[in-house]
Amino acid sequence: MKLFVRDLTVIDSTYLEATRGFVGESYQVDVVLDGQLNEQSMILDFALVKKQIKAIIDAEVDHKLLVPSLSAACKVLAEDERTQVDYHLNDAELIQVKAPHEAYCLLDCEVINEAFIARYLEQIILEKLPENISGLQITLHPEVINTPFYHYTHGLKKHNGNCQRIAHGHRSKIDIFINDQYSEQWVEQWAARWTDIYLASESDLIKRSDLSFITQKPTAEVHCSAYHAPQGYFELLMPASRCEVLNNDTTVEELARFICETIKAEEGDNKVTVFAYEGIGKGAIVEL
Repeated sequence: MKLFVRDLTVIDSTYLEATRGFVGESYQVDVVLDGQLNEQSMILDFALVKKQIKAIIDAEVDHKLLVPSLSAACKVLAEDERTQVDYHLNDAELIQVKAPHEAYCLLDCEVINEAFIARYLEQIILEKLPENISGLQITLHPEVINTPFYHYTHGLKKHNGNCQRIAHGHRSKIDIFINDQYSEQWVEQWAARWTDIYLASESDLIKRSDLSFITQKPTAEVHCSAYHAPQGYFELLMPASRCEVLNNDTTVEELARFICETIKAEEGDNKVTVFAYEGIGKGAIVEL
């Protein structure tokens, strides 16, 4: 007998990919349990499915940087309080991150994809379920979006939760209206502008020489960010061509405001309305 839960939770994370660099992604999670009925005539109480399995998924992969640790392009160095990840891109550029251990999920693979993440979670979760459950199937799938969207990665140093991690991300749609009419042109422009982007706050930028780790001499301009947050000290170096630096925090509220103000500067007296999404089904609205 099988028990299923569709859209159990959403995973918002970023993974490393040799061509794209940081790839912010949002996955919906479906779960199917295979097993025998227990003394309550259930495979597992739905409340426990939602609470226990969701908690494991959140702890393992949500709001983390997913690292293909077996890739030849990847080097991982764990110290007492933090882990450093160096990742070489196909264009000879380099991403380096040094952060508390819990900011990462190190996966034993060369390339990260939805299927591998799902199999990893199945193995971890099944070990923690009651004995009457003999099988588990997890399916990850992105939201179906029929309009342009973008993938972005960021970190929120002022956040008390896991959003403070310097490299987590989202796959997000955006809706833009000019005088209450949907604007395909503006939506396409922003989806292209923020394709696989890292969004940095200007206040977090530091000099490369101020990073606590040794960096290679870059072949192109880089941006370096660092900040202290409740979980520890976070540092990041990455190619400037893959970043956009904002003069504020990168919360979805500030992103919506930034987009709206940027468009308003060109639209003049026209009314501009921006629905900016942070992953699936949530976001902020700004109208000017």
